[in-house]
Amino acid sequence: MSDIQATVPTQSFRAKLQAFGGFLTNMVLPNIGAFIAWGILTALFIPTGWLPNEQLAEIVGPAITYLLPLLLAYTGGKMVGGKRGAVMGAIGAIGLIVGSDIPMFLGAMIIGPLGGWVIKKFDEAIEGNVPAGFEMIVNNFSLGILGFLLMVVSYLFIGPVIEAANNVVKSMIQALVDTGMLPLLSIINEPAKVLFLNNVIDQGIYYPLGMQKAAEVGKSIYFTVASNPGPGLGLLLAYTFFGKKTAKRTAPGAIIIHFFGGIHELYFPYVLMNPLTILGMIAGGMSGIATFQIFNVGLVAGPSPGSIFAYLGLTPKGNFLGIIAGVIVAAAVSFVVTSAILKLQGESDEEDDFENSVEKSKSMKSEGKQILNSASNTSVDSVENVNKIAFACDAGAGSSAMGATTFRKKLEKQGISGIEVKHYRIEDVPQDADIIVVHKNLQERARLSHEDKRIIPIENYIGDPILDKLLSELKEK
Repeated sequence: MSDIQATVPTQSFRAKLQAFGGFLTNMVLPNIGAFIAWGILTALFIPTGWLPNEQLAEIVGPAITYLLPLLLAYTGGKMVGGKRGAVMGAIGAIGLIVGSDIPMFLGAMIIGPLGGWVIKKFDEAIEGNVPAGFEMIVNNFSLGILGFLLMVVSYLFIGPVIEAANNVVKSMIQALVDTGMLPLLSIINEPAKVLFLNNVIDQGIYYPLGMQKAAEVGKSIYFTVASNPGPGLGLLLAYTFFGKKTAKRTAPGAIIIHFFGGIHELYFPYVLMNPLTILGMIAGGMSGIATFQIFNVGLVAGPSPGSIFAYLGLTPKGNFLGIIAGVIVAAAVSFVVTSAILKLQGESDEEDDFENSVEKSKSMKSEGKQILNSASNTSVDSVENVNKIAFACDAGAGSSAMGATTFRKKLEKQGISGIEVKHYRIEDVPQDADIIVVHKNLQERARLSHEDKRIIPIENYIGDPILDKLLSELKEK
């Protein structure tokens, strides 16, 4: 087995935390359209909106109270227990909703998967023990009875516990807001993002809190604290002007995809190649949040993807100046700090030395693991009988989609046919995939679900030398 397929030593905690974030993302992502629809409704028709309309504004409250949590619970239940799990999750969620005084987003993301798990375990327990002809009545009444019990338990016990926990987290963050220390969150946000834990903090914390705040005042700064595209723009601009070799050459293209396309994963490898640049990201994030606070601005919903277009589209009336200023200031600060770091490093080629950059990034990840050898010293195994290549990422919709499309076009350009190239979230990679391509920080998570598969870890979903090697060997075949 070649180095490229070597399994790194255990880093299970980070991989499981990433998997948890990915699970939250896949609960939220299918329903983003509904969140955006609610955000547009709020921006237009509430009393402070663009087109105040008392009649249409009546939809705002029921939508955030009932529609959005039920969609989350239904999706979460379906992910765990299929269609029966989806119904079970929705039944349990209505108990939370009625029994609480806040929009139950966090509760829905807990009760939905719990309901799916309960009905899944019940179905497994009775499998093969139901008399012929009684399947339908058992299925219907089991779902009804278990759903009834979960609904009551949710109303009486689970809901109050989740509401209390939610209030504690909200109070802690509100304390940062009241003392003007909210920018300190960037010290946590920026390192977490480049380690692919951004979904944990966004979907798990900031978006639910942001929806609650937006329901009260029509906007929330919480939607901006981790999604601002400004810091990433500043970093990539710095690499464009002061980077070297590969980093300098690829940064301009990454800017377009990151800033306008909203795929933030594009700048993660640049930070991992030179971990000291995380200081520029933190400084940019902090300055952006501070600017948002000074202008007292926010967004009406979570920007997904985190594109400048999504930012502007979800900016409520009277907030455009502050939102644009926050993005520009964050980009400028990140650019200045990152540029200084790159220039102080003189003629060093560290950002193009994958082996050195991997070793340096280990300290950021705080894990005593041994990682793959430098990409320049690795090769893929034999590529005989390759029919399907799966590009996988956390949500299966951003960087992996871009990587699969780019690689597919390269195959076509080389006249290579008969190989299917598709993108998936890691947990959805089909069993008939011959090769799985993932970012190296997601390698162990891919191993958790696909132990027997060939996994190729890369630094970047486009332009990575390992992908070029794979393409060459496919061409030779």
